[in-house]
Amino acid sequence: MSELTATLMESFHIPAEDVQKALQYQQRNGGRLEQILVRMGAFSTELLPAYYARLLQLSLLSDSQYQQLLDDTDWPTRTRQQLSSQQLHALLEKHWLPVYASCLNGDTALTLLSASPAEIDGLERVSLLFGDALPAMLVATEEQCLQLQQRLQDEPSQSNDGDLSLLEEDRLRELASEAPTVNLLNNLIAKGLRRRASDMHIEPWKGKGRVRYRIDGVLQEADSIPMNLLLPVVTRLKLLSKMDIAEKRRPQDGKIEMRVDGRTVDIRVSALPVGEGESVVMRFLLQDALSYDIGTLGIEPDIEQLLLQDLQATSGVILMTGPTGSGKTTSLYSFLSRRNEPGVKIITIEDPVEYQLDGINQVHVQADIGFTFANALRSVVRQDPDIIMVGEIRDKETAGIALQSALTGHLVFSTLHTNDAPSAYTRLLDLGVEPFLLSAAVKVVLAQRLVRQLCSHCSVPDPEAAAKAGLLGLDWLAGQQGITPDYRKAQGCEHCNHTGYRGRVAIIEYLRCDNELRALLGHSNFLMEAARLNRERGFRNLLEDGALKAMRGQTSLEEVIRVAG
Repeated sequence: MSELTATLMESFHIPAEDVQKALQYQQRNGGRLEQILVRMGAFSTELLPAYYARLLQLSLLSDSQYQQLLDDTDWPTRTRQQLSSQQLHALLEKHWLPVYASCLNGDTALTLLSASPAEIDGLERVSLLFGDALPAMLVATEEQCLQLQQRLQDEPSQSNDGDLSLLEEDRLRELASEAPTVNLLNNLIAKGLRRRASDMHIEPWKGKGRVRYRIDGVLQEADSIPMNLLLPVVTRLKLLSKMDIAEKRRPQDGKIEMRVDGRTVDIRVSALPVGEGESVVMRFLLQDALSYDIGTLGIEPDIEQLLLQDLQATSGVILMTGPTGSGKTTSLYSFLSRRNEPGVKIITIEDPVEYQLDGINQVHVQADIGFTFANALRSVVRQDPDIIMVGEIRDKETAGIALQSALTGHLVFSTLHTNDAPSAYTRLLDLGVEPFLLSAAVKVVLAQRLVRQLCSHCSVPDPEAAAKAGLLGLDWLAGQQGITPDYRKAQGCEHCNHTGYRGRVAIIEYLRCDNELRALLGHSNFLMEAARLNRERGFRNLLEDGALKAMRGQTSLEEVIRVAG
């Protein structure tokens, strides 16, 4: 390894042990060191342009130059006119993109763009074509090169309709394994993880592939994929996740495990046929990204104190309610971690098991072979557990067994899809659970949502929030909690990707099932009466708990209203 390469590797913070492994591999098999590190997951493809620019003392294509190229409708035609078809083909074959455009260097001279300018055979090809009069060279990202190349090559996209022939399927496999496809997908995944995305969406839209990341619960548009690469990218995802690449008419699910930036990530992949092709959604599951500690959830101190008492119970049901993506599973894992000790046996029943928890037995439901929540729960009860977690109560049978298990000396955690805490009771009654079983088994119901936290670097005071809180009847909270409201709002900076928010915190509605609440179960206006009773006890609903966090400056009142209003 040269001194320059060693210095660059150090400046990009690549661990010495990873560099050593890559060097050993290079000595045995050859190849470029940085590409080996990328394949190992120790070096992000997103950093390659900066690496090549410093290594070869070249300039990077700026964002403004790239945008000017996209806006310039003449440069593709000008470029094709200036070069012979043989020259153009030879350059593109070695991943050099020729550009004739005045926006790059002020004149009409040829400039070459490349995302991998250090490739020896590619440099040799350039030298053969142009001799001593080498054109100017710039380093661009893989996405920039692919977007611009699409405008030079008007390749028809593959059809997504009907079945594939064996020849078409083999061609798709080849395309999915080629360097542009592999690098593009790896780059998109690495970028999503670096931005703390929980999901990445790829979908056909207006003649291209739209890429969006879900960050802090909100989808943000990020990149686009040229239409001629969309099908190869989707095919590669299907191959990696063990899906059938020839099946385009039915939804499919799969799983990928890979290393990105030195971390192992599990990716749940879902493919869904849509009008223009297939929509693919990836959920990123990073084991080291979550801390299963009640103290990190952001629960208000008065509710947290009651919860810690509830978790010490030896029997009963504790229910978490809320829509998909409201953090129910993370909260339940935090509760289980609190009770996870050598003298307590804990078994979970999940569909699927998303995160592995040390010291806890986790069961994966498989409905396609008849191993449902209800069947799994029957078997789990015979395993002599102290605590059982049922991922979700979906039907009468599962609900009945879960509640009966609570009456026979087990502490049971589970989730329901309802809008608030009182609705959990009416939902269970709708499923057919007997009222006497419901009143005897359920101890506590928690409704949860996640609100985005304001960025600590750029939030500013919100002078209008106090008036809004008054109109919503929320200003009494400050007096009850003895605080002076410090309402703030989002602004946006480089630390939060100009969204104004970074991270999320839970807002909670707490409802304890005691004799007073049990007496209301048969009431015709149970939901309103339960809410009134909870208010009389001094507890808050979701909107009020969120408003309390807004008064403390943790989030904005606008965000609270968006989530819980």
